[in-house]
Amino acid sequence: MSAESAEQDTSVPSTPGPTASAPATSVPATSALPDVGAYLARIGAERPDRADAAALRELHLRHLLSVPFENLSIHLGEDIVLDEKALVDKVVGDQRGGFCYEVNTTFAVLLRELGYRVSLLQARVVDAEGRLGIPYDHMALLVETFDGERWLADVGFGDHSHYPLAFDERGDQEDPGGRFRVQESVDGDLDVLRDGKPQYRLEPRPRELADFTAGAWYHRTSPDSHFPRSLVCSLLTEEGRITLSDRKLITRAHGERVERLLDGDEEVRGVYRDLFGIALDELPVVAARNT
Repeated sequence: MSAESAEQDTSVPSTPGPTASAPATSVPATSALPDVGAYLARIGAERPDRADAAALRELHLRHLLSVPFENLSIHLGEDIVLDEKALVDKVVGDQRGGFCYEVNTTFAVLLRELGYRVSLLQARVVDAEGRLGIPYDHMALLVETFDGERWLADVGFGDHSHYPLAFDERGDQEDPGGRFRVQESVDGDLDVLRDGKPQYRLEPRPRELADFTAGAWYHRTSPDSHFPRSLVCSLLTEEGRITLSDRKLITRAHGERVERLLDGDEEVRGVYRDLFGIALDELPVVAARNT
């Protein structure tokens, strides 16, 4: 997962969590989504008649337009448990967003309830120097429709493709977010490229949610991860993208970019509420400042 993909100057792979002493945990999920309608309402989507590619595209876009990519929990001292029900409660019940492990997990729960077959895939993010991140650096989804089409869905990589990518297509795929390609890599892995630049290396072997525990813990505690040192909340919009990086609001609309420093806690709290739909009793403070 990459905050770098949310906004070039507010980035890095994904991570959650409060204290550096306790790793993120993963527990078996039960009845993760008792109310499908509430989740669909959260993203402004109708229940599809069938689990096909067209419905998946719409759900994917609606999710990106409604659920922010954010790492606020690490800076609010909130615990993060890699458990489906806890994550659904956060995204749907608390109207929050999350980083890749969180929002892609919850999206997988929704898709399964709607009749799709979904596998969790682990990936390693490629940095600006072309180096691969740690194993389980990122989570993406392999989604199979009712008629056997396979798609790569990813609502947890910040600024990325707006629609799922055809998993078995090896040519260029045009998307509002750029020109994407899924190509063969070493040892049977797949490289996902955007505008010719590698984004992450994907391992096509299905994984369990518990497998991502170590990656989540690393990203929320390691000094080598940007997440303890950066605060980001980013959301796709119909016109472009909005990102709040600490107290800097970055707006991209119709190809133009505007940056503005917010003035005071109340304005920051208002931006979280009005632009991202997140109501906060207290504002997050970059965790690294307290260490």
